[in-house]
Amino acid sequence: MEKMQYKLESFNGPLDLLLHLITKNKVSIWDIPIVEITQQYLEAIEGIEDSALEDTSEFLVMAAQLLYIKSKMLLPKPEEDDEEDPREDLARRLAEYKLFKEASQNLRRNEFSSRYMFFKPEEKIEFPLPEYNRHHEVDELLEAFAAVIARRERRKKPEKKAFFGIVGREKVSIDDMVEKVCRMLDNRQRLEFLALFPAQDSKPEMIATFLAVLEMIKLDKIKAEYDNDAKDFIITAKKISR
Repeated sequence: MEKMQYKLESFNGPLDLLLHLITKNKVSIWDIPIVEITQQYLEAIEGIEDSALEDTSEFLVMAAQLLYIKSKMLLPKPEEDDEEDPREDLARRLAEYKLFKEASQNLRRNEFSSRYMFFKPEEKIEFPLPEYNRHHEVDELLEAFAAVIARRERRKKPEKKAFFGIVGREKVSIDDMVEKVCRMLDNRQRLEFLALFPAQDSKPEMIATFLAVLEMIKLDKIKAEYDNDAKDFIITAKKISR
């Protein structure tokens, strides 16, 4: 009969190999034919000293235990001997190993099965925005606009349109500035007051923009709220129709 060849790398330790041999021989863990199983185990680990396994010592220790059990069972026993079966401890270890192995296999099979997964129901967390209750007078917006003008005046380099007041008067439509504010709000929905006055705007454009803001607030198209963090008014749209 051709001798069986085993790759010990495919077994998770000596108990796994021993359980495989018991299953292959179709015998009970609690009644191991120790002579045959020991012989097959020794054949399976033959040449283990030369293998690259890290835990070769575990396989050799189990081989020694099997030989010890085999020798005890071959020795004659006194007629009145209540000594425990020498296979008992090994059988318990095998039964426990088999139990955990089957449990791990079940877990692996069901690892991605939704039947064994439990999900927490979705919770909708609402963050109610606090209502803005502060009331601002036009004077406060005028102060903010004056600060924008003052900041512009402190620029070292004169604007390109700085001489329009000398060579002619620039005409700026408030309606055009309303359109500009609407376009800016369409893109951002929330706008700092200072951002309404880009650096390239002339003073007439800035004044027209400011008047456009006041007009839109009056018509309840936009609202201005002061942001302590930004140190500026924040302009938001209510319902803009051009």
